[in-house]
Formats: sequence, structure tokens, C-alpha cells
Amino acid sequence: MNTSLTLLDRNLQLVRYPQNLQHPSWQAWDAADEYLIDYVEQNIPNLATVSMSIYNDDFGALACWFADSKPIWVTDSHVAKQSCLINLQQNNIPDGAVIFYDSVTQVDVKAELVLLKIPKTTALLEQQLIDLQSRVSPATIVIAAGKANLIHKSTLALFEKYLGVTTTSLAKKKARLIFCQPTGTKEHSSPYPTIWFTEKPRFEISNLANVFARQQLDIGARFMLEHLSKLPNLENKTVVDLGCGNGVLGLHILNQNQQTKVIFVDESYMAVASTQQNVLVNLPEKVDKSEFIVNNCLDDFTKMSSSNEVDIVLCNPPFHQQNAITDHIAWQMFKDAQSLLKKGGQLFVVGNRHLDYPNKLKRLFGNSTTVATNQKFSILSATKR
Repeated sequence: MNTSLTLLDRNLQLVRYPQNLQHPSWQAWDAADEYLIDYVEQNIPNLATVSMSIYNDDFGALACWFADSKPIWVTDSHVAKQSCLINLQQNNIPDGAVIFYDSVTQVDVKAELVLLKIPKTTALLEQQLIDLQSRVSPATIVIAAGKANLIHKSTLALFEKYLGVTTTSLAKKKARLIFCQPTGTKEHSSPYPTIWFTEKPRFEISNLANVFARQQLDIGARFMLEHLSKLPNLENKTVVDLGCGNGVLGLHILNQNQQTKVIFVDESYMAVASTQQNVLVNLPEKVDKSEFIVNNCLDDFTKMSSSNEVDIVLCNPPFHQQNAITDHIAWQMFKDAQSLLKKGGQLFVVGNRHLDYPNKLKRLFGNSTTVATNQKFSILSATKR
């Protein structure tokens, strides 16, 4: 893995988190980071005294570069925050140089300079631009950066709608900058959370902007719900809904079992906040049977949870980190589950049939069973022996 960012006679050592699971060809910054850094250094004076805010810094490259400005740093990703913390440490940047905010915590500080990486989810960008309305003025400089193929007319229209006049740069190494001049008079309300309803039982499912399957029940979760009856008896068991999203799987398990405890885990702050809201609204009597944890898979799980081991882990693994296609998240989920499960405990996985999950489970657990399958998905189980 290339870990050395050299630009403008400076060098940073940067890694992706978790470092041991990354592909050797990946690095912790991209051409959009370089383009943004170069432009800001060449065009914005007195950076050390500017009130700076950074959004969606995937692995902390921008935080490390501009740490002298003591930026406010906003993310929806626990993994991005852990990457940033590691990179600050290995570049000898002192604690407190960066002020961390998650995506569900309001930032009340006015911003003079906003640096924003274009996120993969348009809804998250929209919510962040709405949040910025109260933080910017006509004197604020807003500069966004992203891969050129992520920046469309509709992207620019969002900046125009929520902040002010917007233009773009020429493309450079397939990256592009967006320049926005806020009017300071925009006061749009947020269209989020998105709300939809399940069938039988009818649950109200609330989804903040960056939640997976924000607009409807995703087909993998639907397939798992159709086959929950094939899981072992869950009464008086502890279940982890790993990569919980809006929590729809765990919500159904809580509803079907009086004494079952469900621990909801996701790396997205918006996902965990949405899940907590969904339990409060639909099953308020089950809040004391629930835990809500923002985490990278099951890292340091026993430090965050009251449970030292669990009976069942359910997961629908993602196969991307930021914009990279990868199976390392699934692999870590499986390994973490194998470590956390008590003897006889089971992991249940729903995933696309073409993925090599059966062989991965056999390598870790020594066994893999197909619980159900259709043309697109399989539900697999593995038992800790």
C-alpha cells in the first residue's frame, strides 16, 4: 500500500483503517484530496487563523494536512474517524488539533472556510448542505472536491439550492472542484428522515440521510425476514444485528421474542441513530432489551457492550468501503463473529449467491450450511464448535 503523500514539499504518512485488511493497491487519499489541498494552499491566505470545517474526509488526509487550522471535522463514518485518529498520531499531530463531530450532532460554530468531499450518497450531501445553511455567511468560502464522475449538474444544483452561486473547476486527474458562494439567506428545512412502513407487523421505519436502503426495505433484508422462522429458538438469547442499517431485522426479532436481547451495530452514526428511533417508536417497551453501538464490525465489542459473548449474529455484509469494491468488511464481520459467539452459537449471513461466502465460513468455522436460497440471494449459517 502506498502510504506516503508528498505534495508541495510536505510529506504525510497515511493509512486506511483497518490497515491489515486493505488491498495493497489502495491508499488513504485520492486525486480529489490532492487537488483540494493544492488549491487551498495556493489561494487561501492565513490558513492558521481561519475557522475551517472539513466534511467527509475519508481517511483523515485533509485533517492531517490542515491540522494547524484546528479544523472542525464532521463524518458519518466511525471507520473514517478511526483512520483519522491513527493518521494524526503517526504524523505526530497533537491531541486536540482536530475537533471531531459526528453527523447526528449539530455544529453551532460559524465557518469561514468549508472543505467538503463529495460523498457517495447524494442524500447525505443534501443533508450536510442544509446543516451548513446556519453556519455560513456571504463571507464564507465553500470548496468541495470529488471524482469527476460523481459531480453532475444535479450535484451543482444542490449547492445552488441550499447555499448559493456555484461553479466548477476544470478536471484534473479525473477530479474536480466545486466553488460555492453562500448568500447566507437560505433556510430550507430537511426532507429527512425518510419514513416508510413494513407489512405484518406494520412498523414505521425512519431513515436519516445516509442510511442504507433509506427509501424501502432492501431485498436482502426482505429475504432474511421471510426466513426468520428457520433460525433457532431465540427466546432468552442475545442477538447481534451486525451492520444493522435502520434496524429492521433486529426490530422483528424483538417483536417476536419476549426476553431476547438485540444489540444493533453499524459504522454509520446515522444508521444507529435511526435504529434507536425505530425501536423507540415501534417497540418502546423493548428499549431495555436493546443496545445501540457505533463500531467497525465488532472491534472491542466487550468494551462497548454489557455482553461478553452472544448466541446469534446476523449480518448482510456490504461489499464496498467508500468507493472501493472489497470483501474485507465481510471477512472481518465473520472473524469477529466467530470470536464473539459462545460455543454452539451461530452466524447467519444473507448475501448475493455469487459471493464466496460459503468457503470463507468453512475456513473460519469448519462448517457452512445453506438455510435458504433464491435466484439472487443465499442465507448461510455457521456454528461455532
